[in-house]
Amino acid sequence: MKNLFSNIKGDAFGGITAGIVALPLALAFGVSSGLGPEAGLYGAIFISFFAALFGGTATQISGPTAPMTAVSMVIIAGIVAANDGSVEKALPAILTVFLLAGLIQIGLGFLGVGKYIRYIPYPVVSGFMTAIGVIILLTQILPSLGYYPKEDESFVEQFKPQAEEVILENILKEEAGEGILVLENFKETIDRADLITAEEILNESRTLAAKEASGTIGAIKVLPRALQHIKWLELLLALGTIFIIYGFKRITTAIPSTLVALVVMSGIAFGFDLGYVRISEIPGGIPVPKLEMFTNFNLGNITPYIFTALTLSLLGAIDSLLTSVVADNMTKTKHKPNKELIGQGIGNSIASIFGGIPGAGATIRTVVNINAGGRTKLSGMIAGVMLLVIMLALGPIASKIPAAVLAGILITVGIGVMDYKGLKAIPSLPRDIKFGPLKLSSEVLIMLVVLVLSTFWDLIYAVGIGLIIASLMFMKKIGDLTAERSDVKSLKEEAWEDEASFPSALKEEVFIKHLKGPLFFGSTSDFQALTEQIPKTAKTVILRLGRMQYMDQSGLYAMEDMLQELKKNDIEVLFVGLLKQPRYMMERIDIIPDFIPNEHIFKDFRTCLQWIKNNVADNY
Repeated sequence: MKNLFSNIKGDAFGGITAGIVALPLALAFGVSSGLGPEAGLYGAIFISFFAALFGGTATQISGPTAPMTAVSMVIIAGIVAANDGSVEKALPAILTVFLLAGLIQIGLGFLGVGKYIRYIPYPVVSGFMTAIGVIILLTQILPSLGYYPKEDESFVEQFKPQAEEVILENILKEEAGEGILVLENFKETIDRADLITAEEILNESRTLAAKEASGTIGAIKVLPRALQHIKWLELLLALGTIFIIYGFKRITTAIPSTLVALVVMSGIAFGFDLGYVRISEIPGGIPVPKLEMFTNFNLGNITPYIFTALTLSLLGAIDSLLTSVVADNMTKTKHKPNKELIGQGIGNSIASIFGGIPGAGATIRTVVNINAGGRTKLSGMIAGVMLLVIMLALGPIASKIPAAVLAGILITVGIGVMDYKGLKAIPSLPRDIKFGPLKLSSEVLIMLVVLVLSTFWDLIYAVGIGLIIASLMFMKKIGDLTAERSDVKSLKEEAWEDEASFPSALKEEVFIKHLKGPLFFGSTSDFQALTEQIPKTAKTVILRLGRMQYMDQSGLYAMEDMLQELKKNDIEVLFVGLLKQPRYMMERIDIIPDFIPNEHIFKDFRTCLQWIKNNVADNY
């Protein structure tokens, strides 16, 4: 506790400043997620406080971030669609998935996974971050134009036939659940269908219209309609916000330009009583736990999203630990990665119980905190409390913020989150792979695959595919390098120093092979070619294994196949300098002693040479 209060003045100023910077972003991320501005605020409050209290990075400010919100948006949209478009019905399942993600993060921290996060390849992270920026830009075009598909009557009208089908399908599902056989009691179905109101059909049509226009592909599909129905006031509010955010930074960075844009543009819209679209109402009072997520718990509702929760937790871990590295560089300290994961997990778990969206360590807010004097965990906790005070005091006023202003803020976030460093490097990276006549850089290929798949298909699967491609390409490169360093060469082409005294008369009868480097799946094809290179005159093969430190299962079976082939051809094999791990592997499947008896395993070449002189005759 002594350390916690060792820098009260700096931490207070840092925390308050970071809290003010976080406010507009929390509101914007909440609206963007689909759960409303209060979800963004609750996430910022609880994650900031508890991730700071239990985390392993003293100056970290946590809360909703662009990557976490982009993934959350997909989860929320999917669960809402599965619940007839009702956010209220879907909320318990959504928050349960967020809680699960937080608990997984805690588990990852206890398992010590934090130290392995740094091994995620840069092209995967680069492609993902650029995709997040593109997703935010595309999904915020519609609200910045003032176009909301659910409110476009002619667009909604197109979905009425489909809405009637969905409602009828739901009736049939209800009857099946109640044990009613439609073919035997068709009158019951007709009676229930007669009770369907025009309002119900309209609501279902709006849900289907919103679903059609959701995500990046949906936004592109309805963009022509949006351009035909532009609300110029909303567009001017969004453009004004973007202009102030970029313009005010040129004047001073002492005051957050995002906050200035929020206050100025909201003040103009409200002060002149312009007929703008407002964000949804922010509930007043202290946040209360959403206990429905426990009382209405249904494992079937969240089972399809368990993998998604795992990915969300891993993304939060990457996001947070990258920010921790930035904080370390600025403060010359060393964060504790596993403790940080536990803190982030606790923060996300508690935030989900109160209805907040998940988050992670936020780089910009952390930098603001450090620059303003924050040095201990107290700064992050103060930032959370600051946001709670603002929400309680200014909740009714914040509810009057124009939706287009938050869209403008998010557009600048989307532009800022892209990895321009990775994009600029594309022309200069070495083109190390070939597709027919095309030469490409493997790293650029990975980045572009992740970028395209994340933007137009699925963020979660895109990262998984990117990691698989990166791993395969890495393994191929290592295999190529290993094979290159352990070429199959005869004694006549290459001799080691201790082979100088080898009898020249026996060089036709004995073939010596040097293995340098691990024998694993990437190098087995070259190793298997060994039998083809053994001279027909040779009846004894010496394998020098002193530099083969490791053998995997693929290498083990390649060795077994080769020894089997040599035994069939009556060729005797001797091992020299066999190391502990490869020996253990070969003993497990009885290569030793079935193929290679212990008396054919020599500690050094000198003792092997003595055996050769005593047992190999000069026939050529």
